[in-house]
Amino acid sequence: MDFTLARQNMIEQQIRPWDVLDPRTLDLFDRVHREDFVPAEFRQLALADVNVPLAFGEVTMAPKVEGRMIQSLALTAHDKVLEVGTGCAFVTAMLACAAGEIHSVDIHADFTRAAGPKLDRYGLGNVRLYSGDAARGWREQAPYDVIAVTGSVPAPANLRAFEQELRRGGRLFVIVGQPPVMEALLVTRVGEDDWTRESLFETNLPPLRNVMAPPKFRF
Repeated sequence: MDFTLARQNMIEQQIRPWDVLDPRTLDLFDRVHREDFVPAEFRQLALADVNVPLAFGEVTMAPKVEGRMIQSLALTAHDKVLEVGTGCAFVTAMLACAAGEIHSVDIHADFTRAAGPKLDRYGLGNVRLYSGDAARGWREQAPYDVIAVTGSVPAPANLRAFEQELRRGGRLFVIVGQPPVMEALLVTRVGEDDWTRESLFETNLPPLRNVMAPPKFRF
């Protein structure tokens, strides 16, 4: 398989048509090779418009969703980032190329262990990896300029812990809802107790492990 050609096709036929037009974001997909991060048995699918299977029943985001997420977060070299869900570490690597300090947490210790060598091969020394449950935030290194959540949460009430861990001006990307249609949101902290929420697009993504749906109101 010609991965160079496939990568250009991914960028031009999948990612750019999904309104990912920021040159810096598109360049990340060219610099960080997705096939280096997905499981070896699915390497041929790395650049396809699919959620690539991972261990433990997890999946990656599709490349176009990753692109919209990275673009919406408007990363800078000074940003301190929390990534909730390291997974195969492809998004981790892109975040590390674009931001200053990355704290990436995964509930599966195997993912955390596997991520280190992948990131080392790209010379990315600005990532700290943790094994743990960050479905309700990760206070150890808060506050953050950016939080990227790579699994979905069932309801807006699940955002509260993440919102509280943002600095003023900080941005949160998260997918909210339940199958078959969910909403990708960009949340920005604009004051001590004030946040804005921008709806970006509709998609569908498996939930974070251990995330709890808030109780339904009963009469």
